[in-house]
Amino acid sequence: MPWRECRKMDEKLKFVARYLEGEKIAALCREFGISRVTGHKIIDRYKEFGLTALTDRSRRPYRQANQLPIQVEQAILQIKQEKPHWGAPKIRERLSRKFPDLRIPAKSTVHSILDRNGLVNARKRRRTSRAEGTLLSAPERPNELWCVDFKGEFTMGNKQYCYPLTVTDQVSRYLIACEGLESTKEDPTIAVFESIFKEYGLPAAIRSDNGVPFASPNSLFNLSKLSVWWLRLGIEIERIKPGNPQQNGRHERMHLTLKKQTTKPAGKNLLQQQAKFDEFIHEYNFERPHQALGMKLPSEIYQPSNRPYVGLSEVEYPFHDLEIIVTTCGRICVRNKKVNFSHVFAGQKVGIKEVDDRIWLVSFMGYDLGYFDEDSCRVEPMAENPFGSKVLSVSSV
Repeated sequence: MPWRECRKMDEKLKFVARYLEGEKIAALCREFGISRVTGHKIIDRYKEFGLTALTDRSRRPYRQANQLPIQVEQAILQIKQEKPHWGAPKIRERLSRKFPDLRIPAKSTVHSILDRNGLVNARKRRRTSRAEGTLLSAPERPNELWCVDFKGEFTMGNKQYCYPLTVTDQVSRYLIACEGLESTKEDPTIAVFESIFKEYGLPAAIRSDNGVPFASPNSLFNLSKLSVWWLRLGIEIERIKPGNPQQNGRHERMHLTLKKQTTKPAGKNLLQQQAKFDEFIHEYNFERPHQALGMKLPSEIYQPSNRPYVGLSEVEYPFHDLEIIVTTCGRICVRNKKVNFSHVFAGQKVGIKEVDDRIWLVSFMGYDLGYFDEDSCRVEPMAENPFGSKVLSVSSV
């Protein structure tokens, strides 16, 4: 009879196990009620990818798709329950002996499962929501929260595109910057922020959407080179929920006014367009009363931050075994091993600590990011996103 939806995994395991015992695939396909094409596909997937291939394939990005079948996780937890003093290496070995025909997960993956279920030595760790947007803070004073966005590209008179990068202070509505750029690439965006940090100081947090260059969809915890730089400067990151621009409503409302006054018509070139932006900034901050501010001007409320920008301070990891600089290709090199990590941390110093036999914890500043073992040489991210932990009070904008 055809496989029932709730029993697919069990049926596939039986199918593969009996094939490995020498039964003919044609007879097995008839018995299990599947086509020979499907049968060969299951066997080929198992040979190439092991046990994880027997689950339905996900369209999620790599970092979210490498979850194990529930049966394997249950087996790992069962062994830990029977042998509470065993760590990931011993549990993995026990698992491989119990299921010799199945591909067994890496030691770092086993350790992550134990950690997710509270079965490793407890340590203080920041808790937050996953990378679907953080919960949002409720600032009360200027510079507690800045909001940033790219308004949306438009063509100028010379038929070239302009990408306006805008930054506002959430409390005072002060328009800190509106810079016309030729693209949304990270390096020119970082240059703009470096300039305004020098002039206005550092905010406590920055709120953005989940788009480039503020976030990177395929990187570790959706971090980007820009957001890692913000973290290095001691700036917390907030992200609105995808598809919910109203969570950055004050900033979006400013964009409507900006569009009306500066793009209809647009400047002939980027230099003329920037002149339009500069004129708008002056009017918005120093001439235009804001009803939400009790008809005050943003310039009457805003004042620069008391946190000056002095560049990046040195990062140290006194409680870790090693301090390592991430390579330009996003790897950690330890004990002649090249461990795949994340390119957005290229050039950054991380701390690593051996938490079990040949299993290492990777940390960045005060954040624990994930584990790797010296066999798989790939960092398995924490089950929970460690960033944004200081912005857990939901507020409306």
